[in-house]
Order: sequence, then structure tokens, then C-alpha cells
Amino acid sequence: MNINIQTKSSVPIYEQIKNQIKDEIVAKHLEEGEPLPSIRALAGDLKISVITTKRAYEELEKEGLIYSVAGKGFYVDSPDTGYLAEKKVQGLEQKLDEVLKLCREAELGRQDVHDMIDILWEEEEC
Repeated sequence: MNINIQTKSSVPIYEQIKNQIKDEIVAKHLEEGEPLPSIRALAGDLKISVITTKRAYEELEKEGLIYSVAGKGFYVDSPDTGYLAEKKVQGLEQKLDEVLKLCREAELGRQDVHDMIDILWEEEEC
């Protein structure tokens, strides 16, 4: 599992871990029943506190994405990935709404916004 921590991000480290593992589960890169690294091993790999890793795992467990087996570790649960994907789309819609408000404040027209999106989309594909 490849987790990238952005130390200069305003997003807390435990949340970055949680979100990246959640994305892997939704994308089905982590399958049901697959073991996750131990809290200590993941903390060591990421060079962070075990408390931070533990919090990320606890949050994932609360959301029903993983489960723990005493003395054995954490495993990927069988979440409703369709529901999780829908929640992700809703989050994107909220962010897009915020961006559109900023565009209106900057007095950008619909075509300007479309052109900007097209340019950025094409740059991302390169």
C-alpha cells in the first residue's frame, strides 16, 4: 500500500491516511478481507506516531471500511462501495459549487469557466 503524506497540507495526517485508504477500498485496489499493515508497521513506514496511525484506523473502522481482529490486526471490510463513491461525488459537487461562486465573484462568464476547465483537463492528460 502506497500512502503519501503531505506535511505542509492543512489536512491532518490521520485524515490523509484515512482518505487514501478509503480511496483504495472504493477503487477496489484493496479487496474485502485483505489485511492492512499493522499500526506500528504503517507508522514506521510513514515515520509518524503510532497514535496518528491508530486514529486513522479507528476512523476507518467507525465508517465500516475496516474491522479489527484481536491479536491479528486490521482487515478490509465489505463496505457499500457504491454508496462511498456517491459520497465522494457529493463532496466534489460541494467543492465545485465553491469554485463556481469564486468564478462569479471574479465576474467570469460560463464560457470562460468552460474554457478554463478544458485547458486544465487537457494539461492533466499530458
